Amino acid sequence: MKNKLIITMVILLAVSLFGSCRNGSSLKGENLDKDASYALGMNIGMVMSADELVPILGEFIKGMTDTISGKETRLTETEARTAIENAFMALMESREAEAKQKEAEFLAENSKKPGITVTSSGLQYEVITEGSGPKPAESSMVRVHYHGTFTNGNVFDSSVDRGTPAEFHLGGVIPGWTEGLQLMGVGSKYKFYIPSEIGYGPNGWGSIPPYSTLIFEVELLDILDTF
Repeated sequence: MKNKLIITMVILLAVSLFGSCRNGSSLKGENLDKDASYALGMNIGMVMSADELVPILGEFIKGMTDTISGKETRLTETEARTAIENAFMALMESREAEAKQKEAEFLAENSKKPGITVTSSGLQYEVITEGSGPKPAESSMVRVHYHGTFTNGNVFDSSVDRGTPAEFHLGGVIPGWTEGLQLMGVGSKYKFYIPSEIGYGPNGWGSIPPYSTLIFEVELLDILDTF
């Protein structure tokens, strides 16, 4: 999501500059020195490289120089905006399709492993320790320890690492958690594989990218109250 925002800002800046130059605004008197000019090029290049945007370099430079020099441009401001928006949308669609395919492949392969149970929602889980205590309801407040990773093993959140258990209302979390915790008795420790469909979906959240399968090791410590 952060990269999407950066791209959008670059698009708006580029089109704004394009429009102001076409409307007769002059950049004369605002000339940058050699290092600043190079740094500006570096910044644009770093943003595009980070987001895997690869323009046709000759056309990119020509569009920039034509605009800055005040020459008649090949595209109108509206055409330029449309071209950028279309390219941006195509990039997002391609990344979305790739992420969905990777998620589907991971879940299909993971479901075949010994000890994995798959529910009707697509939630996958394995029992590490089966506790003998009561099970929470959707309306319960619970205390848990958890360790959350992506499928590549990178940690995105962990009460275990923080050393402090988490307390929350079971009906106020992602559907995969709401469903999964109700399978557990107090004292249990389960490992959940939560598909994005019952996680953070196509939009992601914070550091969690869109279409991310999330892996949680969860220990149910206590049921605090049921409303």
